[in-house]
Amino acid sequence: MSNWKEVRNELKLTPEEEIIIELEKGLLRTMVSIREKHGLSQAELADKCNVKQPMIARVEKAVHSPQINSLLKILVPMGYKLEIVPMDKKS
Repeated sequence: MSNWKEVRNELKLTPEEEIIIELEKGLLRTMVSIREKHGLSQAELADKCNVKQPMIARVEKAVHSPQINSLLKILVPMGYKLEIVPMDKKS
């Protein structure tokens, strides 16, 4: 059985794809942290956001890249928004 590092190497991802993966992981970690900070279970968050609990689970487990509208359905009722900001680039 391969570990994630081996699988990632086999995929031969471009540097840009690597950045996208890291950004998505960070976003999803933040969303889980927000839910936990508010003391909500996935089911409670789903009720608050008027979505089904499996949708919350799929987003948090990164089963696939979530669509923006799915993210907003979760973030807006929690009092958060998505924002586009420049990435720090090291010269």
